[in-house]
Amino acid sequence: MNIIKTNVTAYAFRNINLTYERSINRWLSVNMGFGAMPEGKIPFINSFLSDDDERRFQNLEAKSFNFTIEPRFYLGAGYGKGFYVAPYYRYSKITTNTFDYYYDFTYSGTTYQIPLKGFGNANGNSGGVMVGAQFFLTSSRNLVLDFWIAGAHYGAGKGDFTMTSDIPLTPEMQAQLKREIEDMDVPFVNYTVETNTNGARVIIDGPWIGFRTGLSLGYRF
Repeated sequence: MNIIKTNVTAYAFRNINLTYERSINRWLSVNMGFGAMPEGKIPFINSFLSDDDERRFQNLEAKSFNFTIEPRFYLGAGYGKGFYVAPYYRYSKITTNTFDYYYDFTYSGTTYQIPLKGFGNANGNSGGVMVGAQFFLTSSRNLVLDFWIAGAHYGAGKGDFTMTSDIPLTPEMQAQLKREIEDMDVPFVNYTVETNTNGARVIIDGPWIGFRTGLSLGYRF
């Protein structure tokens, strides 16, 4: 009635994870999973930042945590075996390190590189649906392969990132910094930018989107 699993494909992205599944009856089980990514380079950062924007961030790293709970409805043999449909809820949190950000301020035909120190975090609550298939690999039926065929979730996210300058920013410098951050146009992220003499604040308030796929290996007992 119990299975402990880990998504082995997720380790390629530094995602350490563990899942526990408990069968309620033949057709229904409850799956609970935890995942954490230690601080390091952000995977696929160039998929949502252009090369020029990415170069403005120096030593940017992040860590993350997520918790997922999903009832599974088995369509095949049941008791944890066969094809399933799984609606799920996921909580996610991402936290950055203290990173360096540079922007170019042009005044009277001369361009100056202005450094800032940044830090922040974002979290999201989302719901989705996944389809998959789970198999028993040995005659003793205790070695399990769980194939997450495809899943997607959608919800709401909030975040707060601050970037602080060592020098006071003039109104002209603030205006140019605000335009530069707004022009990044990060896909699937809604954010507003506030600037002051100390630097900038980026507030995220909008959709939270994610996808799931992978292969998990587990032990049934």
